[in-house]
Amino acid sequence: MAVESRSKIMSPGERLLVLIPAYNEEQRIAPMLRDYLEEFEKTVPGQYQLVVVLNGCEDRTHAIVQPFFAGRPYLRVVNVADPIGKGGALIRGLNTEPDADWIAYVDADGATAPQELLRLVALCQDRDCVIGSRWLPGAVLHRQQTQVRRFASRVFHLIVELFFRLKLKDTQCPAKVLSRRAVEAVRAKLKIADLAFDVNLLYALRRAGFAIHEEPTEWTDKAGSQVTRNLFRVSLIMFLSVLRLRLYHSPVYRYLTPFRGIERWIYQKMRAPFIPFGGDGKAR
Repeated sequence: MAVESRSKIMSPGERLLVLIPAYNEEQRIAPMLRDYLEEFEKTVPGQYQLVVVLNGCEDRTHAIVQPFFAGRPYLRVVNVADPIGKGGALIRGLNTEPDADWIAYVDADGATAPQELLRLVALCQDRDCVIGSRWLPGAVLHRQQTQVRRFASRVFHLIVELFFRLKLKDTQCPAKVLSRRAVEAVRAKLKIADLAFDVNLLYALRRAGFAIHEEPTEWTDKAGSQVTRNLFRVSLIMFLSVLRLRLYHSPVYRYLTPFRGIERWIYQKMRAPFIPFGGDGKAR
């Protein structure tokens, strides 16, 4: 899938913010950053900012990332000492550059090539939200996830569709581009700090009246995923989060006030990041 020419990606003077949440990515993030910097400097020089949000990393990710940012004001690293989850990292990142015209996010493993992200940015010029999809006809998967991951993904998809009727094939593909207008409209509604953040974001966009364009994407699954290593626990947390989100948007939620302490306790026991609905937006 070829990237558009520079003139078709963004108008002159427009700016793109790319958020990259990272948790213990010392083995994968360096080549990803090199590829993105090379492509962006060639295609959209002076029109982008990369922000890496380190999410409670316990390895050498910060030491590996830091040299990339020396002397480059358009690159930033936000180092959060405590684990706040992918969603928590993205929520934190959304507060770093409010003046960007387009906001995108991708994973730190490089599964989405920079050329592919820029293609999605180009498609977003007359839209408010474009998301990559690995499950639409036309998607190019150079390397697929394991069968277990794919099965878990489809089960989660069925649950999300049952709860929210989003009519999307792939809510979890971490290649999404949004207009600033869309981000500002839903920012206060983003309260899911774990990997179910994507569902929170897309449902908030739908409730706010924004159309979501789902585009077949080019994707290469990368070895070393933290999700694969902890698949059962991650899947359970994601299920609890989408259930919690569904309940929050139902008439019964106001009757569940006595159980709010139990809600927080469950997340603490599972060592999962937690943001209370109606709270300050910080994961705990």
